[in-house]
Amino acid sequence: MRILLAGATGAIGRPLTRALIRDGHEVLAPARSQGSAEAVRALGAVPLLADALDREGLLRAVDGLSADAVVHQLTALKAPRRTLTADDPSNVLRDRGTAHLLEAAGVLGASRFVTQSLVLGYGYRDHGDRPLTEEDPFGVRGGTVADHVITGLVEAEGQLFAADHVAGTALRYGVFYGPGTWFDPTPGSRPFPVPLGGGGTMSWVHVEDAAEATVAALERGGAGEAYNIVDDRPSTWGELAAARGSRLRLPGGLLRLAVPYLGALMLDTRLRVSHAKATRELGWSPRYADHRTGMRTG
Repeated sequence: MRILLAGATGAIGRPLTRALIRDGHEVLAPARSQGSAEAVRALGAVPLLADALDREGLLRAVDGLSADAVVHQLTALKAPRRTLTADDPSNVLRDRGTAHLLEAAGVLGASRFVTQSLVLGYGYRDHGDRPLTEEDPFGVRGGTVADHVITGLVEAEGQLFAADHVAGTALRYGVFYGPGTWFDPTPGSRPFPVPLGGGGTMSWVHVEDAAEATVAALERGGAGEAYNIVDDRPSTWGELAAARGSRLRLPGGLLRLAVPYLGALMLDTRLRVSHAKATRELGWSPRYADHRTGMRTG
């Protein structure tokens, strides 16, 4: 297939680009600058000088081209902001970016579209010990600053599933770890703060596993379907940080005061999620069963 991949140089975009090319697909990738274009070429993809938030520029860049599928992996998650608003950069990419990429899919004649979503859309609260499935309510807000994230995820999935010119699939990834993420095991990477005591339980996925799941979704994902993409063993933030070798711990009250969003994410949320549907329908299962093996990949 020929695939337009938005976000090719991001944490998941890099292993995804390599996986797609490995499997014989051709990758076109929007790049906002010459530096980004060079990074895209270094990955083996073909850069298109365009910004997904610039509708006219993006549509000009794809005019006259064709593609079989579009993949939306654009986010702005390099560092958490102290406060979140409706115009948070990631939300803008999930809203306007999705709309523009759906239009680009029409120009390209693409019949498939895969978008990034997150298991956090199930809600920032204590979900107990039962693993959630795709049948559980998605988009439930709790009246906290994290509601802006949920709104963005619901908007991205809603636009995709309402589009009648593509077969749309949403991948609800767990929290990423691995190279290029908040929890990067590469020596010298910046430590990321976690709460004293470890914080709440979260469902995770290594970026390389997330990339392989995306390839599987392009090839076998159902139209109008969402899939949870997580590893086998949820764990606390403290457990993952310990496996990374990070010792940056903050009292929960201080963490919540410094970055309210991290309080909602790390202290208020217990979220166990099942990938059974993805395993059953996509033929995907994580290579790294949990962070203990995934963190050793470097």
